[in-house]
Amino acid sequence: MNSFHPGDLLDHYRIENLVARSGMASIFRATDTRTGQTVALKIPHPEMEADVVLYDRFKREQEIGEKMDHPYVMKVMPSEDHSQVYMVMEWVEGRLLREVLMKEKKLPVERATALMLKTCDALDYIHQHGVVHRDLKPENIMVDDQGGIKLIDFGIAGHEGSRRLTFAKLSQLMGTPDYISPEQVKGKRGDGRSDIYAAGVMFYEMLTGKVPFQGPNAFAIMNDRLLNNPIPPREIDPTIPPELQEIVYRALERDPKNRYGTAREFTKDLEHPEQVGVADRAELRDWKQRRTGWARRIAFYLMLALIPVVIFGLLLWVARHT
Repeated sequence: MNSFHPGDLLDHYRIENLVARSGMASIFRATDTRTGQTVALKIPHPEMEADVVLYDRFKREQEIGEKMDHPYVMKVMPSEDHSQVYMVMEWVEGRLLREVLMKEKKLPVERATALMLKTCDALDYIHQHGVVHRDLKPENIMVDDQGGIKLIDFGIAGHEGSRRLTFAKLSQLMGTPDYISPEQVKGKRGDGRSDIYAAGVMFYEMLTGKVPFQGPNAFAIMNDRLLNNPIPPREIDPTIPPELQEIVYRALERDPKNRYGTAREFTKDLEHPEQVGVADRAELRDWKQRRTGWARRIAFYLMLALIPVVIFGLLLWVARHT
């Protein structure tokens, strides 16, 4: 783990305090002694630097972040000579959307819609620049006191069309399952529509206080996503307008061909709900029917057992070719 303390200097940055810690890195609030600007330093743990796959993930996040310039996307400062590996990011006052939801459970329709509009704006920007986030969830959205947002953590993001085997393909099965699209559950890499699916899950959660698919473990949740339909939002809260419920369903279409094709299409419906036609969906009638899919469940557990083998093989290949 990193052993920095308040007052310590790291190059031109004075450490103020530790604000977050994950398995990969620690994030510190710091001051740039040259300008007086408050920044966030993301410093990988020493053991992560020795892991080729995790180190690649960290560098990819930095490279993508440096190219992004949008008010709703976290800015990463351009690289400069550092005495060790770390990332300098803009400092944002606010809370994670996850913290907001844990405290408030669900949000008023107007606030949920406003946050989703900003999220779609950020997604449209990164997609237009050929980047897919692939890990969109409330833990990766910062919300400030004025209702602004920042999309953060591009650690498993990737460029459209990239075919190389990356940590993204493996982490989709090891991370939280609540926001993973059906095509990712099936092992496909996914594209911008996978981010739109995750945004749909977040919108459902903001409106209802619940995620659409649940279960006792990750594989049960992913299995439920492939086989069953969620409780209609208006069954949970009848004050949710039918048009917003329809928008949620369009974002959560199981087949990506039937989903919003772009974040801009999602935005258009959010801005003009009165123009959204409400479909007579089977999902509104059949949601109580629950299928278990034992064969699929067995396949999931087999896949789980193979994950360590794939990781070991990948690391062995990298070791032999470096």
